Amino acid sequence: MDFKEYLKQQKQLVDNALDKLVPAANKPPARLNQAIRHSLIDGGKRLRPILVLAAAQAVGGKPEPLLPFACALECIHTYSLIHDDLPAMDNDDVRRGRPTCHKQFDEATAILAGDGLLTLAFELAARPIQDVPAQDSLAMVVQLSQDAGIHGMVGGQMMDMEAEDREVELAELQYIHIHKTGALIRSSCMAGACLGGGDKSQIKLIKRYGEAIGLAFQITDDILDIVGDSELMGKTIGKDQQQAKATYPALMGLGQARDEADNLVNEALSCLQGFSADAEPLRALARYITDRTH
Repeated sequence: MDFKEYLKQQKQLVDNALDKLVPAANKPPARLNQAIRHSLIDGGKRLRPILVLAAAQAVGGKPEPLLPFACALECIHTYSLIHDDLPAMDNDDVRRGRPTCHKQFDEATAILAGDGLLTLAFELAARPIQDVPAQDSLAMVVQLSQDAGIHGMVGGQMMDMEAEDREVELAELQYIHIHKTGALIRSSCMAGACLGGGDKSQIKLIKRYGEAIGLAFQITDDILDIVGDSELMGKTIGKDQQQAKATYPALMGLGQARDEADNLVNEALSCLQGFSADAEPLRALARYITDRTH
């Protein structure tokens, strides 16, 4: 498959859906909707929603009916970035190649934009999906709430902040990364597999695939914060070291961190051995995790 073309097409599919699902910039409250669109529209890799669609395809399902749920993942991810960039958190000025939400607007508006995206996400995730049993949709909404909240991304972010300026052992760092970044990526994969009609065995394997690439993704982010190009990445690099954050390169060095990410990608690929060619996008996405430059 032509992976670059696949990514381009899937990103366009998600972008078009987001544009329709998110309130227009001139709709009241206009300033809030402008702030939401500033952070959400025409930016980002759309990895999480694309994983939803690819996982559905891997189990033989139809991806298109899952677009609202897939967009919910992007709304949650973007809300987390808006809040992470605030002065009280990471205090960043640039995100996705443009001023962060609080810089373009103001801190209060940025907080509300994040709140708005989070609640919109669950409105989208709770929508009925054609040919998907209501109990399966409900189960994935519950799973998403757990993975995005205290037991997942939000909890991981808190632990990440508490780990600053002190020594952290590998087990604790892995725990932080699995929750801070990995939980939402795993949730994307599980949602696609479940809502796409996968059986219990397929869902279990794709869940493990998601866990592996989620951790590999964060390790690669840690590496790119050291060796990446800020223009390509669309954000400031070197912040982890400035803020004395717990990262894989800081703990074990760049070389070993790269090896760890590669091992996780290989583990993810092994989870897909029994799947047909329909899972080729998932395989390509796993390789992309460590090959990417931003």
